[in-house]
Amino acid sequence: MTRLERHELSWLLIALAGSILLFAFLKLASEVMEGETLAFDTKMLRALRNPADPARLIGPPWVQDALLDLTSLGSPVILSLVVLAVVGFLLLQTRYRTAFFVFITSTSAWFVNYALKNSFERTRPSAVPHLRDVASPSFPSGHALTSAVVYLTLGAVLMHVSKGRVTKIYCLTAAMMLTLLAGISRVCLGVHYPTDVIAGWIVGLLWASLCWGAAQMLERRTGMKAEQRKTGTG
Repeated sequence: MTRLERHELSWLLIALAGSILLFAFLKLASEVMEGETLAFDTKMLRALRNPADPARLIGPPWVQDALLDLTSLGSPVILSLVVLAVVGFLLLQTRYRTAFFVFITSTSAWFVNYALKNSFERTRPSAVPHLRDVASPSFPSGHALTSAVVYLTLGAVLMHVSKGRVTKIYCLTAAMMLTLLAGISRVCLGVHYPTDVIAGWIVGLLWASLCWGAAQMLERRTGMKAEQRKTGTG
């Protein structure tokens, strides 16, 4: 398979995955707005609480303490610090395009999150007490969406510069685990319905994939122009 054929196949796969993710989000959003998921959402939230005291999670007390810490994996402050640290490192390594890609992809995710939340305006869960103060609309989960974009983007960048299949798998697995922990913690703390988090993951993966695809296309076009200048064509 030639390099051109690999690029075309990559774009085809990205387009297919993007279409599936977009359809999944629109379908889920439609059901959420029609109230068809409320029974499932409520049942899941209550299943995670102590029947004798709904203000406490099931399991030992340290579980709740751990989840209160883990939810910070998706907080705007922590994600911003992670992004700035990585961008700074990439700039020092003179990887300017990669730094720009990470910065734009990550920061744009917050605008996507803001737009979607204010479009759907779903109220926060009331079936169980919240274990963390929140005020913004519920759908989709901002922690799930932005953590998916940031961690999966960073995972993809690390995979791109890493050598060896095991290392690449590790980078992807670590990114997925951080994303999952950030989202799951929001449901456990009672501040999001499960469908909020699922929607956040879907949109986050979709946005990260689209940005990655756009970056690959731009890199390919830049490379083609450079090759044309060398050969004196075009």
